[in-house]
Amino acid sequence: MSEKLIGRVVHYYGGIGVAGVVLSGKLKVGDTVRVKGHTTDFTSTVESMEIDHTTVKKAKKGADVGIKVSGRAREHDEVYRVR
Repeated sequence: MSEKLIGRVVHYYGGIGVAGVVLSGKLKVGDTVRVKGHTTDFTSTVESMEIDHTTVKKAKKGADVGIKVSGRAREHDEVYRVR
């Protein structure tokens, strides 16, 4: 199993379980991501993703996306795409 760094969490919306992520790589719905930080380490499948409150299927490097995650993310956590 390989992992590639594709972004960093900039905000976490606890009430709805969504991480705001600035991407440094590509991401699409269906990808598996690992969110990793000082106290965070979980894997989640990207079931939905939004850019500016609009649902998208994929996003490119530089995009600021909101992704639904299965665990609690924290600011500065790194986001890896798992293959």
